[in-house]
Amino acid sequence: MTLKKKESTLVNMVVALFVITMAAGLSLGFVNDLTLEPKARARLAKKVKALNAVLPQYDNNPVSEVLRFKIEEAKDSIEFYPALKDSVIVGAAVTGASEKGYSGLVKLMVGFELDGSIKNIAVLEQKETPGLGTKMKGEKFLRQFRGKNPATFDLKVKKDGGEVDALAGATISTRAFSEATQQAYDVYKEVNKMEIKSDN
Repeated sequence: MTLKKKESTLVNMVVALFVITMAAGLSLGFVNDLTLEPKARARLAKKVKALNAVLPQYDNNPVSEVLRFKIEEAKDSIEFYPALKDSVIVGAAVTGASEKGYSGLVKLMVGFELDGSIKNIAVLEQKETPGLGTKMKGEKFLRQFRGKNPATFDLKVKKDGGEVDALAGATISTRAFSEATQQAYDVYKEVNKMEIKSDN
């Protein structure tokens, strides 16, 4: 009699757990579907804000004209956003990323003038140490890159023989930032070469 009662309770518990798990799974799936569109809108808004911060004045829609490139060094595609004013190219923004940050991924949007000099840089993603690596978003740090052309400005930190002042206590974060910036510049240079070849 007791044995049957235990079996019955075990079966009831398994069935109840199964029902609860199914209900939770369906609820999570439903909530995820509801939030997909707002998340996509938020990502797009963040991207547009970054483009406005790093590009020279433009009147086209760089988001709709984006070019994507897969390179060996990057996990995701590198995005190239052309900036045009009165149908003439005035610069471009290029994403760059490094997985070598202190806490992993550092992803940037780097704006370039036509001559390849850096107009500005916006940090898209980072998980660096608050108060140290997170200072890569600060004006004091970013200022040293503006107007510099990576063709003549060595993007390595000074400790490694380059020209970049590292963030205090965050050399690893600075190296990742510099690597992501160099990656964006290399793609910018390659696309410019492709443009010149296609014009001939």
